[in-house]
Amino acid sequence: MNWPAERDLPEGRHRLLKEFVMTEIDRRPRRRPRLAVLAPAVGLAAAAAVAVPLLFGTPAYALDKRADGLIHITINEAKDPKKLQQDLRDMGANVVVDYIPHGKKCSPQPRSSHFLSPEEAPLSAFQAPRDEPGFVIDPKVIGPGQTGVLEFSVSETGAGTVAGIWARVGEGPIADCELVDTTDAPLSH
Repeated sequence: MNWPAERDLPEGRHRLLKEFVMTEIDRRPRRRPRLAVLAPAVGLAAAAAVAVPLLFGTPAYALDKRADGLIHITINEAKDPKKLQQDLRDMGANVVVDYIPHGKKCSPQPRSSHFLSPEEAPLSAFQAPRDEPGFVIDPKVIGPGQTGVLEFSVSETGAGTVAGIWARVGEGPIADCELVDTTDAPLSH
């Protein structure tokens, strides 16, 4: 299934979607542990609402640049974000990548003096087609002087592991992510 551009979801709707995804994951027969990606769309955050199964194992991630220029990303384990960032840059995607553990968030916020709206630069992390694990980004939406920001949050819950993606394009420099303690959602921008 190819998901369209990012969507903002009201908090109640987001919670229902998350519960539905977690229920569906629990119902599926498993051969390997799975990590579900569910991006929280809280407040003005333009997170990609994506439910994507990810597989644990090595290597930590896999990348595939498609003929249409889209980059398919499969995250197997939340480690090596700077190597993932460099590999994406080597493929033509000027992005910063950060993994944010449960109970933490990036500081400072916002990390850019100006994030473009999803209409101006739809970086869009969306589910890969044909039920492949992972998600797809379009690096062509990142213009000169702009940087894509991919923040991943991973949390262990009683139902399993849940991860979220926040994907936006910022103009000018992007502040480094300094992890600070929080009780808020880690990807609420």
